[in-house]
Amino acid sequence: MKDTHQNWDLPSIDDLLNPAPLPLEMGISRLKDGRLVVAARTDMTGCTGDMFDWWFKFFSTTEHLKWWHPSEHKAHYGWDSHWKKGQNYIGATIYAEEGLGTKIAPIPAKIRFHAAEDFFSTERLMYAREQRWISTAVCGCIGFGQSITLDGKGDPIDGRMIHLIRDTGWGCVLRSRFILGETTNTDANPVADEIGLGLMQHAHCEFTSLSRLLPSLYYGENAATVEPPNYW
Repeated sequence: MKDTHQNWDLPSIDDLLNPAPLPLEMGISRLKDGRLVVAARTDMTGCTGDMFDWWFKFFSTTEHLKWWHPSEHKAHYGWDSHWKKGQNYIGATIYAEEGLGTKIAPIPAKIRFHAAEDFFSTERLMYAREQRWISTAVCGCIGFGQSITLDGKGDPIDGRMIHLIRDTGWGCVLRSRFILGETTNTDANPVADEIGLGLMQHAHCEFTSLSRLLPSLYYGENAATVEPPNYW
């Protein structure tokens, strides 16, 4: 599935791959057709793109989700059969329940993960990797609510999600984008700003929380193959 949208908050979605500052790094933007773009940026001290990618191959329980966001992650209802612990999450679907900021009550959420090549042009993605502008990209189709519509391939059809990681000397930077209301948005019933702001807050808080535990968890779970830093 190649992303064909050219009217996010950018001339092209490929512009997200460049780490130069963008007009919208944290906040929400309303598109002309009423869809809502949500942007978030999170500094993850001590973490790397490899750790971020590994996390999505590791977490599999409600306990793990609560480590990730203690107050807003409520329940993990499971991965489908495409998820392989320690091996793969691309093509897999997760079903969970979570809150979106302090004003949005917990709701069901479904995400089907995609390869970055499904969302970005191959040439720009390859160049970004060569330039070390990104080390990991986690992308997917998302849906929220009690009735989540899927297409014939199992993708939730009402939203998109992109997380781009850039490694730094002190850890990594996470640039996140969501687009909401791809099919349910109407002039009479637009996705509320409050939902977008809640999602922005949730994304920033969950990945800030994850950054506090991810390095030690990663080194502990991969002790046979990854040497931890010597802090002494």
